[in-house]
Amino acid sequence: MEAHILVVDDDVAIRELIREYLTENDFQVSVAETGADMDRVLGVEIVDLVILDLKLPDEDGLAIARRLRESLDLPIIILTGRKEEADRIMGLELGADDYVTKPFSNRELLARVRAVLRRTEGKRASRRGETVRAYRFAGWELNTGTRKLKGPENKNVELTNSEYALLVAFLRAPQRILTRDQLLESSRLHDDIYDRSIDVQILRLRRKIEESPNQPTLIRTERGAGYYLNSTVETV
Repeated sequence: MEAHILVVDDDVAIRELIREYLTENDFQVSVAETGADMDRVLGVEIVDLVILDLKLPDEDGLAIARRLRESLDLPIIILTGRKEEADRIMGLELGADDYVTKPFSNRELLARVRAVLRRTEGKRASRRGETVRAYRFAGWELNTGTRKLKGPENKNVELTNSEYALLVAFLRAPQRILTRDQLLESSRLHDDIYDRSIDVQILRLRRKIEESPNQPTLIRTERGAGYYLNSTVETV
């Protein structure tokens, strides 16, 4: 299974450069501009390694490295324009697995990514091995093995591939607002050209799980922000 790399950097040119190069080398790549964006991606995706810039607009990169290590134990490569030895040492002491200073060579970054993934292969396999067999929410149960959705009174509901992927995205991040871009990425609806297409998918899903699709209580709209699942979720 290809490794999933999350690039967190507020410089769009660097983000896209890394995304393009790593994608060409058979990695799955997501990007985030801020610490908050990073949290939203981690809420809906399984990530194997984070490439983290220390200088972000909303949160200190060293603080992010600390909480990533404490909460998720993810491999981290720090990427920054800072050359001070103290920052480099502090990042490594906080648990970063490697440190690359801008400007950098794409080939060097790729080599370091591969080296860190090799060293942490055991942890990666363990994280991905912690699979969810089923999600339970608001009287519904979604079996991830059969992709069958069973509702109250054992009612079986058929889901299309896109509806299933969209529902899983919500179930992985209950009660958290997800933007259309996040839902498009997490549910792999990349064949849809327009942003509004996600609204059509959500309408179809609402028709299958809501008592009143025109007045939804489960998949709620947060005006100007996105959508969220208004339910607690149990995994088994």
